[in-house]
Amino acid sequence: MSAGATRFGAPLPGGGTIGVPAPSSPWENRSEVLRGVEWWEARGYRVKLSEGISDRDGYVAGDPKARARDLTAMFLDQEVDVVQALQGGFGAAQILPHLDVDAIAEHPKPFVGYSDITALHTALRQRAGLATIYGPGLAGMGDPRRGDFTRSRLLEVLRTGGTGGAGEVPKDPDDPYVRPIRGGRVTAPIAGGCLSLLAQSLGTPWEIDPSGCIFFFEDFDAPPWYVDAALTQLGLAGKLEGVVGVVVGEMERCDWREDRPEWPRTKSLEDVLEQHLEPLGVPVLYKLPLGHGKHLASLPLGVMATLDADARTLHIDEPAVRPPS
Repeated sequence: MSAGATRFGAPLPGGGTIGVPAPSSPWENRSEVLRGVEWWEARGYRVKLSEGISDRDGYVAGDPKARARDLTAMFLDQEVDVVQALQGGFGAAQILPHLDVDAIAEHPKPFVGYSDITALHTALRQRAGLATIYGPGLAGMGDPRRGDFTRSRLLEVLRTGGTGGAGEVPKDPDDPYVRPIRGGRVTAPIAGGCLSLLAQSLGTPWEIDPSGCIFFFEDFDAPPWYVDAALTQLGLAGKLEGVVGVVVGEMERCDWREDRPEWPRTKSLEDVLEQHLEPLGVPVLYKLPLGHGKHLASLPLGVMATLDADARTLHIDEPAVRPPS
């Protein structure tokens, strides 16, 4: 189906229900699920786990058709207010051929996840016209390595009385430094996700189309040569030609380090970013807390945003959730 006008889910009401499918990798320790459930319940919300939440087939959470069924079911379930992926990992792209995108489009809800969930963000934006949220999965809500910043930001985006993500995307509370790689200001829809997954989408029916958009990407444990390869691939495929701005989030563990010295000499990550992004002639901002680090500022995707690289800000211009009309 054609995406058409953007569709928005409703804000999370007090006492509302979080529906949790597992579209990518399974949990390894049951505490990953229990901690996340207890975090939501301690704040007065309910959690409804999918039928196949404990299914597993090695590094994926069961059969692709079953994972697609569970994800679709959460959108159709009248008890569920927000759909939050269990976690990323691997395998979300496998469910795309089996996903009932038309049914999801007819029952829009806030959808949250990041990393491997990029494949679903892209498909739901381009095929269902759905505004989604690049934010932590259920397993991240109880993860002791995450700070309160990440959880509070997600609530601010989701719940009734929150901002829906509209406003300036907050900087890292531990390290607020943000760098403009190229100056300028632009307003456009924002789209993207994890760089590795975006590159892997090329040549498929669900490949990323960031034309006319502010293109967002981040990655984890991808050394400079890998980032170089992914951006080269996107560039050769023509995917960078039509972007009007670029936001590079946190590139966690992506710069050179002694425990991963693949090459005797290497470019720095910033060398690679400059090489590929400066020639695009659009505003480019680097290092907002959008990625795999300690802090993740849940980011609405598929909505209008203003990137002002000179002011070092990314402003979300419309909320990712809206009350039913």
